Amino acid sequence: MPSINSILTQNGFKEKAGNCSLELGNSYFLPPPSRPFAAASTIGKEGPAALTRGRCPRAGTVAGTPRRCRVGSSTSNRGIVFNTGAGQHILKNPLVVNSIIDKAALRRTDVILEVGPGTGNLTVKMLEKVKKVIACEIDPRLVGELQKRVQGTCLANKLEIKVGDILKTDLPFFDACVANLPYQISSPFVFKLLLHRPFFRCAILMFQREFALRLVAKPGSKLYCRLSVNTQLLARVDHLMKVGKNNFRPPPKVESSVVRIEPKNPPPPINFQEWDGLVRIAFVRKNKTLSAAFKSSAVEQLLDHNYRIHCSLHNTEIPENFKIAEKIQTVLKDTGYSEKRARSMDIDDFIRYSFFFFFFMPSF
Repeated sequence: MPSINSILTQNGFKEKAGNCSLELGNSYFLPPPSRPFAAASTIGKEGPAALTRGRCPRAGTVAGTPRRCRVGSSTSNRGIVFNTGAGQHILKNPLVVNSIIDKAALRRTDVILEVGPGTGNLTVKMLEKVKKVIACEIDPRLVGELQKRVQGTCLANKLEIKVGDILKTDLPFFDACVANLPYQISSPFVFKLLLHRPFFRCAILMFQREFALRLVAKPGSKLYCRLSVNTQLLARVDHLMKVGKNNFRPPPKVESSVVRIEPKNPPPPINFQEWDGLVRIAFVRKNKTLSAAFKSSAVEQLLDHNYRIHCSLHNTEIPENFKIAEKIQTVLKDTGYSEKRARSMDIDDFIRYSFFFFFFMPSF
C-alpha cells in the first residue's frame, strides 16, 4: 500500500519544514511559517487571496480562479439597467401600490394620467379599476416593457402610452393623476398640473420626503417656503403616508412620501405670475421684515422701471422728485405690512399683501 506522502507527491503536493507548500501547475502558494493552516470555517470565503496568507483552497475550487458572485457582476444580467440619474426607481412593494390606489379612490369611469410608469407595477393595477390610463414615459426601453406586460390581455385596449418629456407637452384631459414621479421634475410638474385646465379631481403623487413636507408646511415651520405658499394658494394638500427607500428597485438615497393634491375650484382671482413675483421677493430672506426685503437695489430698480412704463402707457405724469424707495416704504407702512416677516405670514396675509401692492402700485 502506498504511503500518504507518496500520494501527495504524485499529485503535486510537497511538504517542506512542516509547512504546507501547494504546487498546482506553475503556481506556488507559500504560507508564512507562523500560520501553516487556516480554520476550516474560513477556508474558501476569501478566494485565492486567502491562499497568499497561508490558507488552503476550499474543496471543489481551483486555486487562482475567483469564485462566481451569487448576485451577478452587473444589473444587466438581471434585465433592464435603470437610470437612477433620471429618477428611475421602480416601486416594487405591492402593499404600497395597493395603498396608493385605495387612497386615490378611483372610479370605473375615470381617465388616469400617470407620469413615469416604469415597468408598470402601478399601471396594471389601475387598468383593472378604471376606464383608461394615459401613461407618459420618456424612456423607450420602459415603454417596450410596459407594452409587453399588457400585450394580448384585455387591459391592452385601456392603455394609452405617450412617449416624450411631460414638461414639454400639453397635458391631456384626465380625471385624476396617480404617479411615482421622477423627483427631478417634482416642482415644475406640480405647477404645470395646478395651472392645467379643465380642472381634475385630485392627484396622488410620490415625492421625495423633504419636498413633500415643504408642500404641506405651515407658517412658522422651518420648511415653510415659497413652494408652500404657491401650492396652498391653488390647492388643498395632504400628506398621506411615508414610503421607505427599500420599497424601490434600485433604492433611492432619500426617503419618500405620498401626497394628495386637490385643486381649488374656482381658483383665487389673482394673476399667478404677479403673485409669484411678490412672494419671491418676500422669501428671498424669509426671516427679514418686508421693509428690509424691498430695500434691495435690484428690487427697487425693477419696480422703478415697471412703474415708469406703466405711467407712460396711461399718460400719468411722474413727479420730478419721485423716488421708488419712498413709494414702496409708504405702501408697506400704510398697509401695516412693514414689520411682517414671510416665515409667519399665512395665505390670507399674502393675499391682502398682494392686493395692497397691486392697488397702490399697479405697475408691478
